[in-house]
Amino acid sequence: MGEYLSIDEVSLSQGELYTFVTNKNGKGKKGTLVASIKGTKSKDIVNILGKLPLELRRKVKEVTLDMAKNMESAVKESFPCSTLVIDRFHVVKLAIEGLQHLRIAYRWEELEKENKAIDKAKKQGKKYTSVEFENGDTPKQLLARCRYILAKKASNWTETQEQRAKLLFKHYPLLKTAYEHVLEFRSIYELHSRSDAEARILKWIDKTEELQLKEFNTVAHTIKYNCEQILNFFINRNTNANAESFNSKIKLFRANLRGVTNTDFFLFRMYKLFA
Repeated sequence: MGEYLSIDEVSLSQGELYTFVTNKNGKGKKGTLVASIKGTKSKDIVNILGKLPLELRRKVKEVTLDMAKNMESAVKESFPCSTLVIDRFHVVKLAIEGLQHLRIAYRWEELEKENKAIDKAKKQGKKYTSVEFENGDTPKQLLARCRYILAKKASNWTETQEQRAKLLFKHYPLLKTAYEHVLEFRSIYELHSRSDAEARILKWIDKTEELQLKEFNTVAHTIKYNCEQILNFFINRNTNANAESFNSKIKLFRANLRGVTNTDFFLFRMYKLFA
């Protein structure tokens, strides 16, 4: 067991969740899998990890994880000398979800407007024709097709995506404000100083309140509550990418076997390959 670990959950079959503790130094090969635990309850995780020698568990310096509180409490109890690092991917994903929530709210508004316009046209005995923008998109289509555009940086947009984004921001300026706010948060992870990152995060939280973007209130509160573990990323810049990669490997292994019929045997094979 190495000094740098990751903890994450994965579904093996029929939505049944297992918690996997992996060693970063294993690099997805032999020596990667530290423990596989059925379920995600903190108590169950602690009971299984407690079977490992305490002297080994005390040597663990850092554990990367998502924002699940059950994982956090299990790690604190099982690895008492470790630093907890919340994975940057999950934090950025939370901010992007706030942005997508605003986009979806606009799309529902446009759907409602269209339904009312169709009803009105029917009552008047007319044929309804939807409004179209310069690129041929209707408002609801524009909002639906911008889903992946908003998750990318402007420098990564194609020519078509750039045109669509300009139309989106022109007709929905609040989305542009929210998009720029998310980009501002993502840029924090380009810093290398923990103190600088802390100042920028606190400033971003204050700006969220000033902008009065209700979709970002939950995001800001969650980040503020988990700020210490989020900032621990800037010590060694470790992420949970190895755990996600290992999960993908398990899912591919499962797909090649046409699913998992015998979980015990599947876990035994994983133990032989990766433990």
